[in-house]
Amino acid sequence: MAQEKWLAWIDGHPTAPREGRYFDVEEPATGGVLAQVAQCGIDDVKVAISVARRSFEAGVWSTMSATARGKTLLRLAQRIRDEADELARWETRQVGKPIRDAKDEVLTAADCFEYYAGAANKIYGHTIPVSAAGLDYTLRVPVGVVGLVVPWNFPFLITAWKVGPALAAGNSVIVKPASYTPLTALLLGRLGTEAGLPDGVLNIVPGPGRETGEALVADPGVDKVAFTGETTTGARILQLAAPNITRVSLELGGKSPTIVFDGVDLDRVAYLAAQSAYANSGQDCCARSRILVERESYQAFVDHFVKHVQNMTIGDPLDPENAMGPLVSASHRNRVAQYVEKGVSEGAELVLDPRNREIPSDGFYLAPAIFAQAKPDMSIVREEIFGPVTTVQMFDSEAEAVRMANDTTYGLSGSIFTRDVGQALRVANQVRAGVMSVNTIKSVHLEAPFGGFKQSGMGRELGMEALEMYTEVKNVFISMD
Repeated sequence: MAQEKWLAWIDGHPTAPREGRYFDVEEPATGGVLAQVAQCGIDDVKVAISVARRSFEAGVWSTMSATARGKTLLRLAQRIRDEADELARWETRQVGKPIRDAKDEVLTAADCFEYYAGAANKIYGHTIPVSAAGLDYTLRVPVGVVGLVVPWNFPFLITAWKVGPALAAGNSVIVKPASYTPLTALLLGRLGTEAGLPDGVLNIVPGPGRETGEALVADPGVDKVAFTGETTTGARILQLAAPNITRVSLELGGKSPTIVFDGVDLDRVAYLAAQSAYANSGQDCCARSRILVERESYQAFVDHFVKHVQNMTIGDPLDPENAMGPLVSASHRNRVAQYVEKGVSEGAELVLDPRNREIPSDGFYLAPAIFAQAKPDMSIVREEIFGPVTTVQMFDSEAEAVRMANDTTYGLSGSIFTRDVGQALRVANQVRAGVMSVNTIKSVHLEAPFGGFKQSGMGRELGMEALEMYTEVKNVFISMD
């Protein structure tokens, strides 16, 4: 199927681009062309918005009983499970992530649709005692037409994070997938129709962000925009949405810490820190790329950490034995490699040099880098690298650890390792991040809210809180007069 033409998904059908343009999707593991995909222009976006508006106002989905919507989402979850192997292969081939991770993410996406299937008929309002004689109550109603702009690092899973609650609440949806990785989103469009979604309720419009994405975000026919990606683009989306007062939620970048206190099992913690920092080749906004270690444990931790990172196998992502695949593109690989050179020039100690490791010559591979003795003002400490590069810093007290953790413009996630429960509670409360975990690297759960502080975004994905982003509160008063 390589280099076949993939069409947009609009109004329940594969749809050719009006201007006849297509763009190449590369396979990161080989550098070759994987597929050609419809490049939707402004007119294609307008058609998708019109179709979504028509489907919403017709009410075939938005006024369907919540229980019936939930049953449709359950069928979609099952269709994803039925096609999990194929979806995982395409996800691996377009992203470069290890196949075992891709399979887990596809199955988690099915779980996500299943969760929101169950949530659909649990979107409640309230009755309110008011001073006037009568009954006052609230409803949560769908926002309308929702534009969802998703990233390239977890394309299928994060699409599910957004589409699931948006559909459960009764909205009509337009997804703009990342240009690097549009294929599995297009497959989701087909699976949605097969599961019984009415035509026009789920639309997929691939294309470049500056054309397709901006046309979607800036259009007054879109009632709500949800974006996951880097912070500069998030600021641009706010600007484009502002003239129409379009509701916006943003899940943006991160520079997350792992805080390691004395007294913990350093070998176990180092193993977990390696998994957190280098999963998906470090292309994760939650990657704990800043590791802060108490002085007494510092050198022993570094030794354990280097050992575990060296043991991570790098190679063909379709081989389930490999823990790391390539980066998503040649340009991104080159950008990350420049940070390695920058860290050396800034004076950090490169205790694991990616240039000394043998990696595949084809594709966009980069071996892991570890910097010790990093200083707070270094770019490798302050900037989101979004690749397999970590820094290890030393602290002398709990208060200093908190200050170092908070010394960033970001505030998405972080982990704390300690044997002191009181310390865990204090530090978790004081670190300015939206998602924290203690004695584990797992901090994202379908059932719990996910999002960041500061320049890591606004609004929350997942859990029942996500439904608040895709609904409006309507108040109704019925007089007894």
